[in-house]
Amino acid sequence: MSITNTPTSNDACLSIVHSLMCHRQGGESESFAKRAIESLVKKLKEKKDELDSLITAITTNGAHPSKCVTIQRTLDGRLQVAGRKGFPHVVYARLWRWPDLHKNELKHVKYCQYAFDLKCDNVCVNPYHYERVVSPGIDLSGLTLSSPLLVKDEYDYDNQQSHSSSESHLQTIQHPPSRPGPQETFSSPALLPPSEGSSSASTSAFSTITPEYWCSIAYFEMDVQVGETFKVPSTCPIVTVDGYVDPSGGDRFCLGQLSNVHRTENIERARLHIGKGVQLECKGEGDVWVRCLSDHAVFVQSYYLDREAGRAPGDAVHKIYPSAYIKVFDLRQCHRQMQQQAATAQAAAAAQAAAVAGNIPGPGSVGGIAPAISLSAAAGIGVDDLRRLCILRMSFVKGWGPDYPRQSIKETPCWIEIHLHRALQLLDEVLHTMPIADPQPLD
Repeated sequence: MSITNTPTSNDACLSIVHSLMCHRQGGESESFAKRAIESLVKKLKEKKDELDSLITAITTNGAHPSKCVTIQRTLDGRLQVAGRKGFPHVVYARLWRWPDLHKNELKHVKYCQYAFDLKCDNVCVNPYHYERVVSPGIDLSGLTLSSPLLVKDEYDYDNQQSHSSSESHLQTIQHPPSRPGPQETFSSPALLPPSEGSSSASTSAFSTITPEYWCSIAYFEMDVQVGETFKVPSTCPIVTVDGYVDPSGGDRFCLGQLSNVHRTENIERARLHIGKGVQLECKGEGDVWVRCLSDHAVFVQSYYLDREAGRAPGDAVHKIYPSAYIKVFDLRQCHRQMQQQAATAQAAAAAQAAAVAGNIPGPGSVGGIAPAISLSAAAGIGVDDLRRLCILRMSFVKGWGPDYPRQSIKETPCWIEIHLHRALQLLDEVLHTMPIADPQPLD
């Protein structure tokens, strides 16, 4: 090792790893970080110039220019370390620069020749060859390096490794707490007077919709509803859902007092961590905000947050950190979306019927069957698809998706489903003006 205590590529792997470990940001466990760094150093041992570039970049915090540091690209593009898979440039950028980084937030610098996005046979993992581009809707103003935020379960009794699936399209988007800002004002005009609303034709447990309640909350353990559906009066715009055993009523839904004869030990442990839970707040005519009061994060399925993050509806899971206060539902946006989807479904159904009748000529069509098949997906939009726009789902403590062992919220130990009555009223009106017929089978 040199006089300055900074190693070179000629030093032993152990010395290099020890030095590079001193510069990690602390986001990952020490054992994972060590294995990830050891793996990289061993791969670079035969490429001394690149290993020296890595050492220079990390030990100087990017103060000096450095070359690409490359490893071979795998078939699926991901690197496996300690039973976990991740994109290599993201893994090392988290280790040495941004512990709370998400995989979609990196953009390579212009002089990087082997950046991940360039699809070369080799991938550059030099953390200082990438810049962070924060996704829309993620406020990082409250972050400090002393409190790293990771995509992982809030506690780990199961000692399970995170699993990823290359087929899964879900991703976890993080929403840490932000500094207090100016209070948002809500002066949007009413979309539909309450007196004009009529009950939804849905056959679910939430079928009775009256303006006196602004939402209904059902509590689930895995795929089983536990207890009665809790309705929140419109006179209580803020409702707390917590893990305590006090009687529920009015503006408070206590999950601790609910019993389930099929409850497992894992569910019982998870319930102990719900704690103060969350606050749901209805603003304006029907916008909804969430405040995480628990000491552990909650995980939310929200089409509004998907859209804000530039994702397709249902394409992400949103991790809401303790003390975070974030908007999760926008009534006007939901109304526009349900109108667009209903209109699309109606037009597609009409086009499908015309295609089956052979009224849409086109290349490759035989008796109109080919275009009919291409239209069937759009025509297949049903009432249930539109109802999902009016629903929020939220898991306590445990997440789901490719970053976790659970692929669906129905595999999480304790979660709630929130049906928003004002949005369901608007959907009922949309369905009355643009009825969606059940898609007809192709004969």
